[in-house]
This record gives sequence, C-alpha cells and structure tokens, in this order.
Amino acid sequence: MNWAALCTAEPVLAGTVEQRFGAFTHHVLATLRKDGSPRTSGIEVRFLDGELWLGMMPDSLKVLDLRRDPRFALQANPGAGTDMGGDVRISGRAVEVGDGLPAKAAYVKEVEPPEPFHLFRTELTEVTRTYVEDETYLVVQVWRPGAPVRTLKRT
Repeated sequence: MNWAALCTAEPVLAGTVEQRFGAFTHHVLATLRKDGSPRTSGIEVRFLDGELWLGMMPDSLKVLDLRRDPRFALQANPGAGTDMGGDVRISGRAVEVGDGLPAKAAYVKEVEPPEPFHLFRTELTEVTRTYVEDETYLVVQVWRPGAPVRTLKRT
C-alpha cells in the first residue's frame, strides 16, 4: 500500500504523520547492511502525488542497502524535545524508480533535486505514532494495511 492508501483509510493519522515529517527537513532512515545489521542514515523525504518518496545521493550506502534488501524503517526528527505531537515511524519496502520514468520526471519537476540522484517510492507495512495523553497515558497508535488503527494506552 502506498501513502494514498493510508490517507484514504486513516486520514487523521496520515495528517498527523505528514505534519510531523513536515516540521523538519532531516529524518532518520534505517536500512539493512549486507550482514543483516542495521544502518541508520539521515534523509529528506517528500509526500507528493499520493506517495512517500525517498531521494538519495548516487550510490550511497543506503541505496546499496535498499537495492539488496528493500525493507526500511523511517523515523521523523524528534525535534528539540518539546511536544511536537508525538513520535512517528513508518516501515515498509522501498521500490526504486528508474531514470526516464514519468514518476521520476514529475518528482524532478516538483522538487528540483540535485542530480544525479536515486529515487525510491515506498510501500507501507506499518505506521506508528506514540505520544503522551493528559500527562498520564502513553498512547501507541499502529496502522497496518487492511486493518484499522489499533490504539494501546498504558499508564
């Protein structure tokens, strides 16, 4: 499922997640190295035309990781520790968009990234928001494709 599917299924959660990612430019991407250990890297993301896009420098380690194993986790920049509406994370699979394809041309026209670059669209497997409610409860909202948001509260 792409970003548009989440927006249709759970518009409130999607809006909150998009707002959190929009609050800062740089976020954290986790990929898997060749030996299976995690690698974290800084990244800029874009929500555009119903997709969540990941743009990367040519032949960066995260590109090589995603080509080998497309699974990723993405965490929004937590900010300065002030109440930013919670912590949000997105997990899924990254699909590389090749040069000359209409989707990449549209992205280039809209974003004007430094070229050359690699572009990946995302297929979501989980979106999570964690926040504190009423200074009492830790609330965790979890969405997976094909299911409604599941909300857990802990004191």
